[in-house]
Amino acid sequence: MSSSTVSVSAATPTRHAFQRRIDDIKPSKTDINFVIMDYLINEGYPRAAQKFAKEANIQPLVEEESIQSRVEIRNAIHAGNIEVAIHKINDLNPQILDTDPALHFALLRLQLIELIRTCTLSPNADITPALTFASSQLAPRAPTNPEFLKDLELTMALLIFPPENLSPQLAELLKPSLRQEVANRVNEAILASLGARREARLRNLVRLRSWAENKAREAGKDLPAVLPLGLNDDKGEDEDEAMNGNGGAGDVMVS
Repeated sequence: MSSSTVSVSAATPTRHAFQRRIDDIKPSKTDINFVIMDYLINEGYPRAAQKFAKEANIQPLVEEESIQSRVEIRNAIHAGNIEVAIHKINDLNPQILDTDPALHFALLRLQLIELIRTCTLSPNADITPALTFASSQLAPRAPTNPEFLKDLELTMALLIFPPENLSPQLAELLKPSLRQEVANRVNEAILASLGARREARLRNLVRLRSWAENKAREAGKDLPAVLPLGLNDDKGEDEDEAMNGNGGAGDVMVS
């Protein structure tokens, strides 16, 4: 055997038997397209769904107009326009918030956080609007649930400490992730009110896969040290396009 052959063989990594089994599994293109389309529709990306349907030569599951309201509500929450979002939710179906006090409180609390954010950004800001909103909208609801009271007290603490000197717990309230969390809850509630699945099948499959891996490792099964999901983990322009509903088939992201 030549030295060049030995060198090439030594440089070739040995694939784990489990990984080879995964590579042998060939899911049907129809199933993959269905899961992707379900994700785009459920998460509210109408233009991405339309583009993907054209590229994959399949029919969209629903018309674009049927998810446009969810898109507008999600975008309003992501932008911090909570009052606008609440009005749009009530225009769509007033029963959504009437029958879900926890979601209604979460939205009102987020609206209070946005008011506090505005107050604390200016050196001479007037905190009266935030205090008035908290007294009229959240204080009457707080006694009905211990978690409501705890959340309100934590939120009001934002008025006491300067923005640059917040504890990690308080700083979390001002991060975009809280808007995203509430927006996801609203999206699920709207889908439930329409009799649709609350969550995209892809999210459920990812959790199921993680659960199966944990169970296998607990049972001592022979698995590779790392089993990547095989999803696009780059949080760059592709994600921005998907969030704006402009992405194509390759822009599907799971957070």
